[in-house]
Amino acid sequence: MPIEPDTKDWTWVLRERCPECGFDPAAVDQGDLSQRIRDAAAAMHARLHGEAVRERPDEDTWSPLEYAAHVREVCSVMRARLDQMLTEDDPEFANWDQDQAAIDGDYAGQEPEHVAVELDLAAAELANAADAVPSDAWDRPGRRSNGSVFTVESLLVYALHDLEHHVWDVRAS
Repeated sequence: MPIEPDTKDWTWVLRERCPECGFDPAAVDQGDLSQRIRDAAAAMHARLHGEAVRERPDEDTWSPLEYAAHVREVCSVMRARLDQMLTEDDPEFANWDQDQAAIDGDYAGQEPEHVAVELDLAAAELANAADAVPSDAWDRPGRRSNGSVFTVESLLVYALHDLEHHVWDVRAS
């Protein structure tokens, strides 16, 4: 299951290659963000049509369906945060407890076909919003309630890592 970034040092994901999935934030180009978001969503979508979509590899690891529902929510939350950053000066983001969201949203009980469609829409909205970031807005700040600061660019890189990491998670399971 994902690690709650507010309770761990999550900033390494913006500086270092991920030792698990290999994501390298230094290799991400602004111009590639939207396509990579689309590609990650398409890969996750494809996994929703495979066998064992509801099966957990072990009791501590989400099923592909649960990961896909989480990725859908990540896209929606990051899109809302991006919108805030582009329309407000240094906004503070609403708290989002991703583990509680999984419980409240009953990720495991959702229909894979519905999650697939909703994932496609949420990822397309995030990717389209990334495409529309004005050239002078990439450094606009926003922050979590714990004071952690993002720029538009670092928020999108962080979101991309989350998506690509979870694609790796479901391929590894």
